[in-house]
Amino acid sequence: MERIETDLCVIGAGSGGLSVAAGAAQMGARVVLVEAGDMGGDCLNAGCVPSKALLAAAKAAQAMRTVGPLGIRPVEPEIDFAAVKDHVARTIAAIAPHDSQERFEGLGVRVLRDWGRFVSPAELRVGERTVTARRFVIATGSRPVVPSIPGIDRVEVLTNETIFALRERPEHLVIIGGGPVGIEMAQAHRRLGVRVTVIAGHKALPKDDPELSAIVLGRLRAEGVEILEGASAAAVDPCPEGIAVTAGDRRIVGSHLLVAAGRRPALERLDPAAAGVEVTAKGVKVGPDLRTSNRRVYAVGDAAGGLQFTHLAGYHASVVIRSILFGLPSKAAALIPHVTYTEPELAQIGLTEAEARERHGSRLEVLRVPVSGSDRAQAEGATEGLVKLMVARGRPVGVSIAAPHAGEMIGLWAMALASGAKLSTVAGVVLPYPTLNELSKRAAGAYFSPRLFDSRLVGTAVRTLQRLLP
Repeated sequence: MERIETDLCVIGAGSGGLSVAAGAAQMGARVVLVEAGDMGGDCLNAGCVPSKALLAAAKAAQAMRTVGPLGIRPVEPEIDFAAVKDHVARTIAAIAPHDSQERFEGLGVRVLRDWGRFVSPAELRVGERTVTARRFVIATGSRPVVPSIPGIDRVEVLTNETIFALRERPEHLVIIGGGPVGIEMAQAHRRLGVRVTVIAGHKALPKDDPELSAIVLGRLRAEGVEILEGASAAAVDPCPEGIAVTAGDRRIVGSHLLVAAGRRPALERLDPAAAGVEVTAKGVKVGPDLRTSNRRVYAVGDAAGGLQFTHLAGYHASVVIRSILFGLPSKAAALIPHVTYTEPELAQIGLTEAEARERHGSRLEVLRVPVSGSDRAQAEGATEGLVKLMVARGRPVGVSIAAPHAGEMIGLWAMALASGAKLSTVAGVVLPYPTLNELSKRAAGAYFSPRLFDSRLVGTAVRTLQRLLP
């Protein structure tokens, strides 16, 4: 059996693992990267990339139906579902070289394509090899959860790992789960000509601001997506049409079933207990520095048991690299933006209104700016949405946006909140006209307007100065 000694062993070649491996290798560390599945992990192969490619095709199809107000005759698009999936596959293939084994070997990383299993606090068994490392990073990602619903084992179940391989258009897609994945797939498939029913056990988009999520859900319903809230799936049965799902007093019959009911960290094969790594129901237990109960071992991304975002995994990589390579104290911050890529998009950074009211009470001010107030939105005929700004003591504490390109707009606020900027900084930024981000500046300015224009003291001071100034 071959024994490999290295400075750093990274387990998992998804976003977090690849970022750690690339950064460490380029800074001179000896790095071993372990991956049994596809390089690039879930994000490239079954998550962010294919879903956004599918959404782009669906958006193009919907645009053909809705251009009438712009003076262009709308038409019902002819959709080649298999060709749409070819577009998805091409998108993955175009990005794959950046995450490939060849690229990482070119950086000096030794890549082992097999499952890894801890056999001691400092050793990982990888096939017929044993890797001994000064430090390990668990970056194994997560897997979709298929809930134990009676009868679900008797039907074919699609998850995000399998739905993008489907080349024949479903007649009726039933989706169990009303979170971002379920809602994105609902809108994409509906726009591509599929009848869609979403079953949300409590509320759809439950982690977002209800006022903003209502805008998105209203759009989906207007486009023909049926969304059942407060109706958990109680039973699944095969039937001549495909599948039947019982939810509340409804029996929904569909041709295909997609389960988007959450994810759990993928740790089954790793045997973290053999390394003295403590694991909870949420994932690997880590401290603010992302270190586990074994000081040799760190965990990043979905494996670390927190929020499950690709950009968070990449950020985690930067945190652990500082600690592993330079011995510097480094802690993960909590201000992580997230986006649901529907149309309109739904973005959030910091506190929602409900969270801000609970934390700041009477000191909170909530400012709302409708997207219809944007000249750019008016020019493009896309005026549905809202920017909501939460302010306490003159500083932004949270921003919720439902708007076209909300995922791009939230970047300004991510920078502001991360840097602790005052609201006056955002209000004073000069932005190009016409852009949607003017809405963000307008929201910031709305905080100061009543203080300036409704103040008798300011008015008196201005009139006095006008008499005194030459």
